[in-house]
Amino acid sequence: MKEHIIYLRTSTKLQETENQLPNCLSLSKELNLECEVLSEQTSAFKDSAKRIIFDSIKKEITSNKIKTIIVWDLDRIYRNRMLLLSFFELCKLHNCKIYSFRQKFLEDIYKSPAPWNEMLYNMMLFILGWIAEDESVKRSGRIKNAVRIVDGVTKSRKGNKWGRKDKLNEDNKKEILILYNKLKSMQKTAVKYNKLHKPYITYGTVFNVIKESKR
Repeated sequence: MKEHIIYLRTSTKLQETENQLPNCLSLSKELNLECEVLSEQTSAFKDSAKRIIFDSIKKEITSNKIKTIIVWDLDRIYRNRMLLLSFFELCKLHNCKIYSFRQKFLEDIYKSPAPWNEMLYNMMLFILGWIAEDESVKRSGRIKNAVRIVDGVTKSRKGNKWGRKDKLNEDNKKEILILYNKLKSMQKTAVKYNKLHKPYITYGTVFNVIKESKR
């Protein structure tokens, strides 16, 4: 796998990844990069979905072997904002730049002189995390409005037993604090934790755990 990648993805076999390719190639030419083109057809909303090629790309990123990934739109990576944020954090930790044909602002961030590029990038991650949290709250509200109690058991609209499964327990929080005290970075702590656990957390979650521990 080359160090510069064009990643193409469609959700169904009725769509064609080639429709994204011309725009991505024009962007790679603009960046003066010779890229390897990789494509697959699978959903990008759930992290549990099998994405063989994308998973191999992530492994190469964590091994510091990929320097650039180009996509047609950021939703080609993940539609779920929280997962997308985690991927951005992973790439930043391993010095991999993400470019998107439809999100040109990324190029402006990378072109900014230091230390503004770092500040703008962190601000973008903060905003992305805020949007993800807002979407999560709205989604949670819709789910709560759909639940009902049947024979003393809270169930979803589809009849499944309802309740949050991904809440951090005290052991999870202790592990996060230990990692943070060792790494001295909320971002690195989130990335390290996410290598060992699911669902993923963001550095915003790390911040909240640290804040809670100081009360």
